[in-house]
Amino acid sequence: MPIALSKCRIFGASFHRIFPTKPKCTVLLLTQPSVRRLHVQVGDKAELKRAFTQQDVDTFSDLTGDTNRLHLDEEYAKRTRFGRPVVHGVLINGLISALLGTKMPGHGCIFLSQEINFPAPLYVGEEVLAAAEVKRLKRGLAYISVSCTVAESGKTVMEGMVKAMVPEDQNSKS
Repeated sequence: MPIALSKCRIFGASFHRIFPTKPKCTVLLLTQPSVRRLHVQVGDKAELKRAFTQQDVDTFSDLTGDTNRLHLDEEYAKRTRFGRPVVHGVLINGLISALLGTKMPGHGCIFLSQEINFPAPLYVGEEVLAAAEVKRLKRGLAYISVSCTVAESGKTVMEGMVKAMVPEDQNSKS
């Protein structure tokens, strides 16, 4: 009995469809799924250091329209529980975006979601260390633990988890 064989891909797995010419039935044979090689591994780490100036905070405020006086007005900030101007949390979080997009996983990485906390303030002029570590990989997604810590004191100013789409390793396409 003559048969026809065609190959198709569903959710990353290769299937062969066998079409007998008589009788009318179809059989699916599952073959070895293709292996996606990502250019990151569980345990990979990266860091980035930066100190934000008042000019950085002012520029961010101008770009976004966030004119909260806590970030911009030293006299006002002195009268709050913080005692001085605080760097915008989203500006701190921008370090994580820079870290993921340029160092690890790097170019081609897509930031999909995040869950973050800001346990303490970052003050203008404090040097902060942004750190990331790949905790889990699943179907082209990396689950990455992130934190920002003041270099001098060790005070954590941001921490959380990020989900990012990781590009395939361009040298290992199969």
